Order: sequence, then C-alpha cells, then structure tokens
Amino acid sequence: MALKIVAELCTACADCEPVCPTDSIVPHKGLFKIIEDTCTECEGDHDVPQCLEVCLEDDCIVPA
Repeated sequence: MALKIVAELCTACADCEPVCPTDSIVPHKGLFKIIEDTCTECEGDHDVPQCLEVCLEDDCIVPA
C-alpha cells in the first residue's frame, strides 16, 4: 500500500521529503506529493512511515 499527501493540508514545509527512504516524496505545484508506485510506507526500513513521524499537520498524509 502507499500513502498520499492531502494538498489542502500540506503547508510545503518540506520536512517529509528528506526522511523518505525511497525518495517517493517530491515537490509538486508548490507543495509535495508522494509517488504511489514507489512508496512502501517505509516497510523494511522503519517500523512506521517516516513522513508521518515528521508531519506536523494532522491528517495531511493518509492511505492512498
């Protein structure tokens, strides 16, 4: 499964981009998006998705 960023809640802080082990978080139209084809929800790398750990906005990153 993959995650996605809710554009209406994204503040473009960029905290999530550098912590993604698969480089699936990329800039998109002044905000960020998750490339669903490569997002692994950090399985095999971490116990929890790292983007969720650093995101300060509730419900900004959700299951795709």
